[in-house]
Amino acid sequence: MKKTDKKTEKALIAALHKVCNDALDKVEGFEWLTHLVSFSDFPNSLRIVCVFKSNDSLEQARKKNLDHWLCECIQQQLGDIEILLRDIGKHVQFETEENCEIENNGDWGKRLNNTIH
Repeated sequence: MKKTDKKTEKALIAALHKVCNDALDKVEGFEWLTHLVSFSDFPNSLRIVCVFKSNDSLEQARKKNLDHWLCECIQQQLGDIEILLRDIGKHVQFETEENCEIENNGDWGKRLNNTIH
């Protein structure tokens, strides 16, 4: 990883950490988020995964448009560190602990490698 990639990764982690803390306070059922990126195709390759406890909690958040709120928060924080994405919806995915447990026996590494496009 190049020095500039390391700097970008550090800023990206800090920005997403802010989003995560805000979401933990505001969005019931939200658990955590992570990101995947290939710096050889950055920012196009950036994927952010927001994880909810259950399918029901994700559905409730969607009914309250909190999925859109999360996307807006992510876009705002990324913009603050000069990472500009044309369509944030193409970079954010919503997942649940429930689905990972059922489909991947709780193995997030396997799930993220198989389901993130």
